[in-house]
Amino acid sequence: MPDRNAPADPGLVAALADFARGVVGRAGSPVVLSHRTGELVLRCDTVVVKGHAPGTDRDMLNARLDIIESPPLREVLLAPLARGEVDGRPVTVWPAGEALRPDDAFDAPWDVAGTLLARLHAVEPSRTAPPAGGPARVTRALRRLAASPAWPGPRSRTVQAAYDTLPAWARGADTQPRAVLTHGDWHLGQLVRVAQGWRLIDAEELGTGEPTWDLARPAAWFAAGLMPPRLWDRFLGAYRAAGGVAVPPDGDPWPVLDAPARALAVQTAALAVVNADLDVAEAFVACCRRMNGLEPIRYVRTLSKLLRV
Repeated sequence: MPDRNAPADPGLVAALADFARGVVGRAGSPVVLSHRTGELVLRCDTVVVKGHAPGTDRDMLNARLDIIESPPLREVLLAPLARGEVDGRPVTVWPAGEALRPDDAFDAPWDVAGTLLARLHAVEPSRTAPPAGGPARVTRALRRLAASPAWPGPRSRTVQAAYDTLPAWARGADTQPRAVLTHGDWHLGQLVRVAQGWRLIDAEELGTGEPTWDLARPAAWFAAGLMPPRLWDRFLGAYRAAGGVAVPPDGDPWPVLDAPARALAVQTAALAVVNADLDVAEAFVACCRRMNGLEPIRYVRTLSKLLRV
């Protein structure tokens, strides 16, 4: 696993910036936006260039990019400007948009997010659409936890026990209950504003799957006490008003949200423990304790980390 604190490889930075210049003619000085899990994302003037992780399944990535570029999704997902290869890894170039900042979470366009997700879920998936990758991320998070210095501490054991309570489909070990076109890894950081309006981005887990997965992260944060009810109601209300199929049009949504929300709580807890993110770990390990039937503990912290987790 790459060191999160290590500087990005300057040779790769330069090569990605050159690729971007070849697409748009100029790219300015590159600024590293993200450097983790083997991928490297740069902003170069008016574009963002992403060097995908080595070992990325190219057929799967190209199938997802084909879906993103299809006409029904032009007003929902941000489409790439180009794709190619640099130093043996897949590369994509995207229009640079205005991303939300951590401090924006309370004022974020939750209604817009709910509407865009509902519109995504309404698009008929193609026969070649891959399965959505969201549930498998939970298992990958547990593997990272098991390989970390935090294992096998008490928090890690609590998270593992909660993971063991999840249904097989929520661990990526069985077919997902429904086959709806799904983002697969949605959170506020996947929402940007471009000249044409707000768009969803970073659909590397895009595919057919259970649509409740796209509501599961905010549902988990709401259940953990980190997302105020007014924001949850705004998000869910907009999703329902736009005809979203993940939950019933009215009434209690939790019978269908329970399993994916618990899965995202486990995933968030595991990664927070790995990364020593104490506030988030405290809140979500407490969720795992409740899942394990232990004494309920409720913590309320800042909402801003919704943008980064």
